[in-house]
Amino acid sequence: MPSSSSSGNSAAPSVSIIIPTFNEADSIAELVRCLRAATVGDEVEILVADGQSPDATAALAQAAGARVVVCPRKGRAAQMNHGAHMATGEILYFLHADTYPPAGFLADIRQALAQGYRSGCYRLAFDHPHWFLRANAWFTRFPWTVVRFGDQSLFVSKALFAQIGGFWEDLLVMEDQEIIVRLKAQGPFRVVPRTVTTSARKYLDNGVYRLQGLFTSIAVLYWLGVSQENLVRFYRFFIRKGKL
Repeated sequence: MPSSSSSGNSAAPSVSIIIPTFNEADSIAELVRCLRAATVGDEVEILVADGQSPDATAALAQAAGARVVVCPRKGRAAQMNHGAHMATGEILYFLHADTYPPAGFLADIRQALAQGYRSGCYRLAFDHPHWFLRANAWFTRFPWTVVRFGDQSLFVSKALFAQIGGFWEDLLVMEDQEIIVRLKAQGPFRVVPRTVTTSARKYLDNGVYRLQGLFTSIAVLYWLGVSQENLVRFYRFFIRKGKL
């Protein structure tokens, strides 16, 4: 069981915020600026792991104050692994480029790990008031792996991340759920009872009900053992403005 005590007077462990990007020029600078403002005076690194975006993502992220590493391979799992390898922090915090953590998130993360949790994430909220999106996000308060996805962000010590071998780079779809299964096998997983706020843009582009149906289909097919090749083909055929 996790301990209720914190780490006392010891120095707070450093954190690397790792953001995988591909063609995020419209939004990455604002996110980096917000993260910098929220972590002033703290030992934190904002690292953008870019998948060789042809737009201005890398330049804008760097100008906003992020450390940018250009990844040799495109793909969220590969980019997050490369970012983790390059990171200097003792704690890794993986964050999507369209997701904003709550105020005080560094304290949440450090406290969870100090209490004995091995890894964790947040509950989810969308930046749009559609009732179905609110209902969808409500279920992320439960500890079920089936409702754990990358847009809820993910924190883990760098040592544990290395121990389990990071993300499986062969997975272009469902890499977020897969790693959580392995992390939970290592010890308690914390779902922080606060929310990160993520963009509803993909739902609005594809239709809220339609996209949720597609995501559910992909998850079911994944758990039934359908190959990544076929899952990616399904994703690219049906989902508009996807980035796989």
